[in-house]
Amino acid sequence: MKSLFHKQPWHPTTLLMVLAVWLTTAGNLPMWFTVWQLPETHGFKAVTTLGSLILILLSMISWLLLFVVWPKWLKPAGIVFMAVVTSSSYFMLTYNVVIDPSMIANVVHTDAREVRDLLSWRMLGALLLGVVLPGIWWWRQPVKTVNFKPLALRQLGLFVLAWVMMFVFVWLSFQDLASLMRNHTTLRYMANPFNSVYAVVRLSVGQASQAAKPLLPMGEDAKLLAVPASEKEAPLIVLVVGETVRAANFGLSGYARQTTPELNLLKAQGDLVYFSDVSSCGTSTQTSLPCMFSHLGKAAYENSAQPYEGLLDVLQRAGLAVLWIDNQSGCKGVCDRVSKWETQALKVPELCQDGECFDEIMLQELPKQLALLDPVKRAKGTVVVMHQMGSHGPAYYKRSPQAIKQFKPECQSSALQNCPAEQIVNGYDNSVLYADHFVSQTVKWLQAQARPTALMYVSDHGESLGEKGLYLHGMPYRMAPREQTHVPMLAWLSKPMQAQRGWRMACLQGQADKPWSHDNLFHSMLGLSQVATGLVKPELDIFAACAPGR
Repeated sequence: MKSLFHKQPWHPTTLLMVLAVWLTTAGNLPMWFTVWQLPETHGFKAVTTLGSLILILLSMISWLLLFVVWPKWLKPAGIVFMAVVTSSSYFMLTYNVVIDPSMIANVVHTDAREVRDLLSWRMLGALLLGVVLPGIWWWRQPVKTVNFKPLALRQLGLFVLAWVMMFVFVWLSFQDLASLMRNHTTLRYMANPFNSVYAVVRLSVGQASQAAKPLLPMGEDAKLLAVPASEKEAPLIVLVVGETVRAANFGLSGYARQTTPELNLLKAQGDLVYFSDVSSCGTSTQTSLPCMFSHLGKAAYENSAQPYEGLLDVLQRAGLAVLWIDNQSGCKGVCDRVSKWETQALKVPELCQDGECFDEIMLQELPKQLALLDPVKRAKGTVVVMHQMGSHGPAYYKRSPQAIKQFKPECQSSALQNCPAEQIVNGYDNSVLYADHFVSQTVKWLQAQARPTALMYVSDHGESLGEKGLYLHGMPYRMAPREQTHVPMLAWLSKPMQAQRGWRMACLQGQADKPWSHDNLFHSMLGLSQVATGLVKPELDIFAACAPGR
């Protein structure tokens, strides 16, 4: 009996069709599981709908392979396709995410710490079954040497046949499939490998388009409304960018658990305002961070291919000292032209371990970094942005020190679907408790400064913790659940700052329950910093309604 690996050589197009069948079936298990479970596809209808989709996808994958894969690169191309569909299938099945350009952008900008959190035995098992074992079989198959002309004619003929088959199957089942795709838009992002190919191409084209255009300066007319008489009167404003904190689990939002006890005490003192209805610009850091620091607002930002300077550039141009402190995976370009400091290289035993630091390291380092800023600019005022590690998943249990943890037991796995729901929530809520502690400690440090001080806190996006089978974040915005887009935001003003600005906290409390979004951050930070520029839209400035004389 001949060995499985030593048989008659395959014709290259025949072996290519074997790959097409494998990619269609095993490579698209998430899509087939999802379709089978839909309420519209029960019984015989489920079989016919699933059968139609399988044949359509087989036709599409066949014409893709026949167009791009030729014998010279048949073997490596097959391995690449196996790796792509296995990786995307694993994340779709594990976290119920979909693959779109924003998800690919997240992958591209993932750092070593985030990769380490995602690794698991389950993932290694998926790669073994989806890439290594079939890849060994694929690589060892003998392939006939075929002259180019007959090969080209054969692939061209099959290419045309695949297109015809696709149109026939779509025509025969158009009504059912159109309704299915209209009612369940996530299916459009689940078809392997087209979802990944489309996302990579669109992201690459968008980035290339932006890279080819010059960065446009913004706020060239920016100036301070009033120059402080001395550094003691120069304001110090801290903006804390929270990471992956959703409003649903924020104590100040009315959450059943008290996850913000220290902030609650500060609110009771009357100097803190919590904004209860705030929407994020995106569902991932890669999207939200540049958008929330832009003057454009969500709608215009998403439709613009032109790169612009952002909030920090305008603040710096007005004469203020600007500092970015990062405990995350970078600022996504928004801090490229201001002073910045990152925590990754630090080795502080009580706050840093395994190449990752708790957020308090930023507050510990803050005085030293402030002293390094230009004293001329410091004398006019300082704006500091602290970018948290926050509640970044899936390893929520790593985001809070032992002394903070109140909710136990925690999920200790990155494969969240293997943990009981209450353990996932426990780990996440402990991370929110730590965010509460960090922000409160920052406020207490600001209270001790002999100058007007203020703090704003806003999360970049929310998180799914298993609701409707969804985990993590990054869903396309139009289909994202509210857990991923409803974020906490608050403002704290010291008594000297309130007096200097002439703002009454009672007035600001009146803004607390109005609908706000990341669109308001650019204009509100300029208002808080007392920077005048033609870019400011008073109707988007949260503080404008409380200015003296209003």
